[in-house]
Amino acid sequence: MKTSYWFFFLILPFFASCNSFRKAIYFDINQDLETKIPSFDNAARIQKNDLLSINVRSLSAEASEVYNAPAVLAGSGSNSIPGGYLVNEDGSIQFPVLGSIVVAGQTKVQVENMIRKSLTDRKLLLDPVVNVRIINFRVTVLGEVKNPTVVTVPAEKINILEAIGFANDLTLFADRSNVLIIREDNGVRKFKVLNLNSREIFESPYFNLKHNDVIYVRPNKARISNDSFARLWLPTAFSALSLTVLLLRNWN
Repeated sequence: MKTSYWFFFLILPFFASCNSFRKAIYFDINQDLETKIPSFDNAARIQKNDLLSINVRSLSAEASEVYNAPAVLAGSGSNSIPGGYLVNEDGSIQFPVLGSIVVAGQTKVQVENMIRKSLTDRKLLLDPVVNVRIINFRVTVLGEVKNPTVVTVPAEKINILEAIGFANDLTLFADRSNVLIIREDNGVRKFKVLNLNSREIFESPYFNLKHNDVIYVRPNKARISNDSFARLWLPTAFSALSLTVLLLRNWN
């Protein structure tokens, strides 16, 4: 019977640290609402080590074929690899016939226009159509989520809620008011804190994620308290309990 009382006191702090319902919900919207979708420049900019797919078409399929030649393995004299072109540390790729092209820091549309203009000005193709895609477009989700993961995004468009969905949602110990977005943009690393409890998240330029964004969900006070309790007090409590049981046995 005495052991049951000890067990009750040991688990009591865990129940006392449960989150309130209000802190566990998203957006704090409890009525019908319509808001205007804000417009931001979310065009992905190509970065070093990106893997690009570049497809060229024109009126002459035969003339276009050389620009769509199968990529070779890196290390064999080209920076292309199966499926695409890897952006070098200097921000360039080696493209057939045109040679070295600097693409880092530019959007896909800018690179498409640049290649199209070069092919046209040099009279290599007539009315070429160029399509550029970032094959390794991805975001990373870490912290208090049920399944930390790296999400590959073929559509090259994803928002923070979709990314969290791929991680199987937040845990009950997630601090929804303190979600950190880490973003690299033109050589600058930016840190932005978002509050998922607030509807204002939909108006943030960080709501829609960009290539290589990292989402870090911080733990709430309950998680920190539980971890501290388990790490610092449980060993002491069990030692004290063991000593008490031993003394009682010797006393009897």
